[in-house]
Amino acid sequence: MESESTRMSSAQEARFRINAPNSLPRAVKVIALDQPSESVVKRLSKSRWNGATFFTASAFGATPRTGESFSGWLSDLAGRTKNLVDEVNTADLVVMIATAGEDVPAGSLIGEACSLKRVMTTGLIVGSAGKSDATLSKTLAQLRPWSLMLVIANAEEYIEDMLLALRA
Repeated sequence: MESESTRMSSAQEARFRINAPNSLPRAVKVIALDQPSESVVKRLSKSRWNGATFFTASAFGATPRTGESFSGWLSDLAGRTKNLVDEVNTADLVVMIATAGEDVPAGSLIGEACSLKRVMTTGLIVGSAGKSDATLSKTLAQLRPWSLMLVIANAEEYIEDMLLALRA
């Protein structure tokens, strides 16, 4: 009797194989939500990525009034302002990076824009080592409603590993 492995490597079964890459690279937007996480995002941006672009949102102002756009709310790492909605429209995944204990109001605005456009979101919290549960909870409470996946990272290297796993 022929084994399943032998049968699957036969020419007859080969016609069912897909001879293309597993998937296309994702368009991933990585956004630093506060001043301390900006340095993390800037260091990460120096690595080689498939389809990731890096932004900061720590300069977010007040919520725009009716009829105003989100323009200028994101900055690329060269300091150019970017329209939040345009960036979300071209994303497969938005990764928000925050520092434990920091106030990150931009997370809700970015999360809401992603929710409206049905773009997946991931929240990564760095700098949790040595922080109290109350300090960490402050940031968690702001990101939890807007993150489909929320990860607390003890070390910055874990953020890079997560981005690689997410095919950024």
